Amino acid sequence: MTGIVNTTDQDFKADVLESDVPVLVDFWAGWCAPCKAIAPVLEDLANEYDGKLKIVKVDVTSCEDTAVQYNIRNIPALLIFKDGQAVAQQVGAQPRSKLAAFIDQNI
Repeated sequence: MTGIVNTTDQDFKADVLESDVPVLVDFWAGWCAPCKAIAPVLEDLANEYDGKLKIVKVDVTSCEDTAVQYNIRNIPALLIFKDGQAVAQQVGAQPRSKLAAFIDQNI
């Protein structure tokens, strides 16, 4: 079980942009109820996609530079990165089936 990586502005490049597997980045905040609602789903998906996808969380309150760089206006915002590039984005809490479909379409 690998779980989810919590990154910072300083580690974003290494954790996400230089990853050798696709990365789902969850832009979230502790005060965001929908963010908390999808957290257990993301944990579950991290285990299901282990080896095929890495899930990284970015707390927008402590990683403002990264949130601004990717124009994050609403959270939760989920971005999928491949080869250092954002290739897909989804905003808002979604049921597990929709999140899995979003991942499958983009990795």
